[in-house]
Parts: sequence; C-alpha cells; structure tokens
Amino acid sequence: MASSNPFDYEALFAKNAPVSVRGGNRHAKYDFAVAYPPPETLPLDGLVEALKVALDREGRDLALYPVAAGLPALRQLIVEKLHRDRDMQVSLDDVVLTSGSGEALAMLIKALTDPGDVVLTEEFVYLGTLRQMRLFGADVVGIQCDEQGLVIEDLEDTLKRFSGQGKRVKYLYTIPSFQNPMGWTMTLERRKRVLDVTREYGVPVLEDDCYVDLRFEGDGVTSFHSLDDTGQVLYVGSFSKIIAPGMRMGYLVAPDSVRQRAMSFKGGGGVNQFAALAIEEYLKHHMYEHIDEQNQALRVKRDAMLASLGENFGDAATWSKPEGGLYVWLELPEGTDLAALQDQAFDEGVGYYNGTMFSPSEQGANFARLCFGHPTAQTNSDGIAELARIFERHGVIKS
Repeated sequence: MASSNPFDYEALFAKNAPVSVRGGNRHAKYDFAVAYPPPETLPLDGLVEALKVALDREGRDLALYPVAAGLPALRQLIVEKLHRDRDMQVSLDDVVLTSGSGEALAMLIKALTDPGDVVLTEEFVYLGTLRQMRLFGADVVGIQCDEQGLVIEDLEDTLKRFSGQGKRVKYLYTIPSFQNPMGWTMTLERRKRVLDVTREYGVPVLEDDCYVDLRFEGDGVTSFHSLDDTGQVLYVGSFSKIIAPGMRMGYLVAPDSVRQRAMSFKGGGGVNQFAALAIEEYLKHHMYEHIDEQNQALRVKRDAMLASLGENFGDAATWSKPEGGLYVWLELPEGTDLAALQDQAFDEGVGYYNGTMFSPSEQGANFARLCFGHPTAQTNSDGIAELARIFERHGVIKS
C-alpha cells in the first residue's frame, strides 16, 4: 500500500538552487515597480494580420521543430535593423533568437561564469541580471557612475586592484542606453574609453541594448559593438519593449566560439516559431511607425511623472530626467530607508523597487526606481502624489 507521506526533495536540490520568492504578479493601485510598455500601443490588430499572412505562407512548417538559432527571416531582419540603427556589421549566423533578452543574458552568463569569478556592472544594475550572476556564483562588483555613464577612473582602479591580486575579471556587463535603473545614456567618448580600458585588461564587454529603441528626445549614441572590431563585445537585444514582453523574443550576437558555448545552455531548442512569424511579418512592414507611436506615448507619460514629482516632492528629493526608456530614478537624502518602507507603501497603494535591489553591494536604500511606461499619464501624476503622501505619513519627507 502506498505511503501517504509527501515525498521529501530537500536532500536532492542542487546546491545553487535558490528558493523562489515569486508568487503571482501582484500589482499595487499605482504600479511603478515593474517596467511594462504602454498597453494602449500594443499592435494587436497588426500582429493578428501579420500572423495570418505568415501562416498562409509557411504555417505548415510548424509541424517541424524550429532551427536552434531561430527563424532565419527574423534573424535577417535583426541583421538589417542592427546595421541601420546601431552601426553594426553582423551576419545571419552571428544572431541567435532567445526567449526574451533574459534567456540571452543567462546563456552568456552560464557560458562565461564559474563560481567565484569577478564580474563588473554599473553600481546599480538590472536586478534580473544581478540575480542570474549571483545564481552562478559570481562575485559582482559595481563601478561608480555619473550622468555620462561608467566613471573611467573607478573602472581603471578596480581592474588594477583585481589584477594586482592575481584575479582576472571575467566580463563587464553594461546597459549603456537608458540604463536600468538609473536612466542615463553613456556618451560616445565614455564608451570609447571603456573599450580602451577593458581591452587593456583582456575583459569582454556584455552590452545589453534592450531599451535603445525607446528614445523620445535627444540624439542616439552608437553601440559598443560598432566601436569594436576584435570580437570583444557581446550584444543582447530584445523585442519585449517594442512589441510585447508576453511574446518573449530577444536575441544575442556573439563570435562563433562564444555563441557555440552559449547555445549549449539554451533550453528547449529554438524559440516559439508562432511568435517569431508574427513579429517578423509585422515588423518588416511597420517597425518604425510603431516605435514612433510608442515613444510619443512614453514621452507624455514621462512628462506627467516628472511634473508630479516637481509638484509633490519639490526640493525634498532629486530625480533623473531620462531622454527615453521606462524609468525615473528617485533619490532621497542619505539615511532614508525606502527599502524598509517598500512593502508598506505597496499595501497603501504605490509599488516601487528600492535601490538595494539593484546594488551588487546592497547599498542605496535611499533610492527608488519608478516605471512610467504602463500606467496612463493621469495615473502617473496621481500615483506620484499618493507616493508623496505615503512618505509624509511615515516621516520620510516633511509635509
């Protein structure tokens, strides 16, 4: 007779398997925590029509497993887009489609990281990538930043220090355009200096460019990849922010030796062919008009959030004024603990992520990332006013 006692897996889990704290996707009334694109600009009708055209043309190929690198037509579209928009000269074979940029980053991190390896990031960095690096045992070290990007002197000093200790830095991970969470775009001169310094120490650069299309003012800056002719730069991009995160479509560009190692960590073979067909067929006809429409909506939403911050926070805080992307980076005086207040603020109606969640050294409790892309402009305005009231009630700012 079978035992009714539940099977015990505790002794069987991998040593690096953390306990997930993720539950359902809970949302506060005013949700500034997670970076979603504007739902009103999702091209639903266009995607449906594009999918119908693509399925009429090659739908029976869904009976076959897709090639591991993904739909060739979509990869070719990426090649052409990168040439036009990012000054990159790559071939079809250099590109691998992935389940969002998260899978692309995970593949590269797994291929390059052994437990104890030193890797460098900005002093505040996207928490999903930080989590992946820690999962595979990396010693993640943050580099100081200013409004122009990575501070070269701190980068040089850090590389010199580890070199003197006999430790090789495995790679530098950077989000140079509309950095997550700080929002700045690294200048061209700073990018050139970063390449010079990292090349001197034999450190590759992992360029995460997934927000670059979301520019609604100012001038763009060419990619790290376009400034390098040695294969030192590994590149990751995404369609999540210009189409939809729910379609889970990203890509990586890497030299053959790296690409082959990274592909060994790709789960489940090729990406979803159904989604790839819809994205390719839609974007080859409507990419730039859709991006323009989306960015116009984002500008209005950003402006509403910035105006409300000025009206409700005044000189009690400072904040970034990004030229694109999805984030405003809020800074309160040192000693303010927004980490301790985060859950309470959520329960009282406003969601945000505090700075310690983005910090390799778990510093920055006086910072918060506020995402403006998904709420309406009015919701952004009202939510910031409510956040100020919450902070006042809990003594974070004075009324």
